[in-house]
Amino acid sequence: MPSADQERPHGLKYRLYYGLADGTCQVRYDNERGKGDHRHYGKQEESYSFTNVETLIEDFMNDVHRYRGEK
Repeated sequence: MPSADQERPHGLKYRLYYGLADGTCQVRYDNERGKGDHRHYGKQEESYSFTNVETLIEDFMNDVHRYRGEK
């Protein structure tokens, strides 16, 4: 069972990544130490309000589809 702390009250460490073959990040959701829950969309970076794993995956996939012009 994950253990919660001040930076990760949900107790999870995660990184969801969608990018190009050359390593260029297009969409990423992560919670590295010092930054907390946040997302990258193209060149933008903003905080992300984590609620649960299912919503995290859904939000990430929605951004990937939107970035690819599918939505």
